[in-house]
Amino acid sequence: MRTSLVSELAISADDLATLLPSGRQTTFTNRVAWAIGYLKQAKLLENPRHGTYKLTERGSDVISKKQERIDIEFLDQFPEFVAFRSGKTAQIAKAMSPALVEVLTTGLPASVDGYQLTPDEQVRIGDQRLRESLASRLLERILQSTPQFFEQLVVDLLVAMGYGGTHEDAASVVGRSGDGGIDGIIKEDRLGLESIYIQAKRWATSSVGRPDIQQFAGALQGHRARKGVFITTATFTKEAIDYAKGIQTTIVLVDGEQLANLMIEFGVGVNQTGVIKLMKLDEDYFADE
Repeated sequence: MRTSLVSELAISADDLATLLPSGRQTTFTNRVAWAIGYLKQAKLLENPRHGTYKLTERGSDVISKKQERIDIEFLDQFPEFVAFRSGKTAQIAKAMSPALVEVLTTGLPASVDGYQLTPDEQVRIGDQRLRESLASRLLERILQSTPQFFEQLVVDLLVAMGYGGTHEDAASVVGRSGDGGIDGIIKEDRLGLESIYIQAKRWATSSVGRPDIQQFAGALQGHRARKGVFITTATFTKEAIDYAKGIQTTIVLVDGEQLANLMIEFGVGVNQTGVIKLMKLDEDYFADE
């Protein structure tokens, strides 16, 4: 059936290879599965045995009327489909965390560029909105904190990411007042085979410019260091980014947005309120049916 769809809809190889954000399934396969599921719930399609689908009497009637578009709005005329959607939505809502319910009820798009989103795509959009909102709130709280707290935050994040050896090792070297443009030195691994030099700027508005990166690069050269990380709550100018890319010394720039996202990814300053698992049918399990 999927082969026929590819031919009928002239789907390109690139579109067929496009993966969902999870990277575990193609968007095409996911959408076909949801379409089949919806048509079955609306009693337009039946699945008498694995891999076989046929139109029901209702489905044949719809086809005979040459309906131009069959979407969720169209399927809502069938009571079985309405019952399926409303019942499942109520069950899902009860299991959601309050934060996710808030995001999903603020007007998630039902479609993008004319294509209706599947429920799992809507959940992923909701998750992205949650992350963006949380990242913004994290930066607000960081800017309200003291410089000493920011230094500790840098320690916590670097250790969570696997740098600095132990917490005690990291805390002993990060946060020292500027030594020629260096705010701290941290081990790249537990054995301390190489050191990474740190510069941290907790700025509310102004961007970090090229002169700041040049000063940091000069400080690294003075210490004969090969690697440095410049962390800021602000942004970097294009000139600063281009300069960091053009020199031999490796300088990684971490702006406020990336800082907040790293904190979320590695669980620093955030905690988990719930887990939603997106499950799919395991066709391999039924392969010998």
